[in-house]
Amino acid sequence: MAEVWRPTVRFLSAEQLASTLEDAHRILDEVGVEVEVETARECLVAAGASIGTEGRVLIGAKLVNRALESVPHEFTLFDRDGEPVCVLGHGEPHYCPGSAAIRVLDWGQPEMRPSTLADCKRFARLTEMLPGYELQSTCVVPTELDAAIGDRYRLALALTHCRKPIVTGTFDCASFEPMRDMLAAVRGSAEALAEKPLAIFDCCPTAPLSWSALTCSALIGCAESGIPAEIISVPMTGATAPMSLQGAVAQHTAECLSGLVIHQLSGPGAPLVWGACASGFDMRHGTSPMGAVESMMINAATAQVGRHLGLPTHGFYGLSDSKGLDYQAGYESGCGALLAALAGADVISGPGILEFVGCQSLEKLVLDHEVCRSAKRAVLGIDPRPEDDVVDLVRQGVEAGQFLNLLHTRRTFRQELIFPGATINRQNASTWLMSGGSLAHEAAHAEVERLLEGEGTPALAPQIALELKRLQG
Repeated sequence: MAEVWRPTVRFLSAEQLASTLEDAHRILDEVGVEVEVETARECLVAAGASIGTEGRVLIGAKLVNRALESVPHEFTLFDRDGEPVCVLGHGEPHYCPGSAAIRVLDWGQPEMRPSTLADCKRFARLTEMLPGYELQSTCVVPTELDAAIGDRYRLALALTHCRKPIVTGTFDCASFEPMRDMLAAVRGSAEALAEKPLAIFDCCPTAPLSWSALTCSALIGCAESGIPAEIISVPMTGATAPMSLQGAVAQHTAECLSGLVIHQLSGPGAPLVWGACASGFDMRHGTSPMGAVESMMINAATAQVGRHLGLPTHGFYGLSDSKGLDYQAGYESGCGALLAALAGADVISGPGILEFVGCQSLEKLVLDHEVCRSAKRAVLGIDPRPEDDVVDLVRQGVEAGQFLNLLHTRRTFRQELIFPGATINRQNASTWLMSGGSLAHEAAHAEVERLLEGEGTPALAPQIALELKRLQG
């Protein structure tokens, strides 16, 4: 049987990969990490770590290797109804909207505005209607609420208006427990939630090499409750990480390995995702462009390291630093979404995002949906069809003068090609003009309105809805 080839992209050679891991181990052993939670520091020391200068925790390779032995190489995410959605750890792309934006770009408006609770609902409902996104996220932050309760409200709205698994997180230490309890209430119990995970919780170390009380506590809470944690290191070249791309990847590796150790000491065997939100820092403007090609390259390299270690991987791609739905938004998002899929990232966050992860757009989320569908098709590659006699097919086409009427064409064209939705136009110019002549961003707005006019997600059971309301505080 002919080999099924899947295209991939790698930015690190075998020698570079080995060197990166060696540098990361030396960073942990010689430079160490700052850990603000005292109980975590004590746990690390009890397991074999030591305290270096200025109180930094030094973590040796034995402790790292022990954590790598206990962490799962794959796990399954389930939807609100308990149905399996995707297995993470195989290097297959699963896209979700970019998360935690504090602004929204409304259709036809030149300026972004602060995001609200109503936006949380709209983004959840729209994500439910776009099948190319296997996961949802808590897309926007309701800025009219205090951070102490805002995280809970946006999670409750996501659970209410979309059935898909959620990528979420918290900006307040006190929010983790009620958010955990919300997920357990939907699933039925804490035990059922651990058995069928409904959410991934983002936990971001502070570059360089620091675990704050907030992110360390969330990391430990995830491990203890069996909620998958997603360690998202955020190296910015020349600002919070070495200027060299490989140096940034090495620091990222050290930060993620330190989190892995804390996580597995707190809950051996708890599921974990190796994540990244890197940027090639722009020295001219003091910005962290996520759409820069160097940012994509670092993220792809970190996915390569994570896959080498046998872990499910994540990255921020498919987003743009543009301030509107223009050419920049399209090319940055398209390049990133495809590169992420070819790099083997399991969870890909970013669709819908503009302006340095600061803004979400309903129209861009619809446009990016087609980008993600195309990227998924690309990584499937060109499958051999051993049942086909290509010479005979060509002979039939020559004899008929065309291939349109061949049985083989009718039988296989939907297997070989994907057909985009209303936002991508493939008509000829005259037909396009007769049908209204809408450009992609205009078609996306019409699609947003059409989808949001639908019935929406089936309601939660009344008792679950009441429990979510109680836990919002």
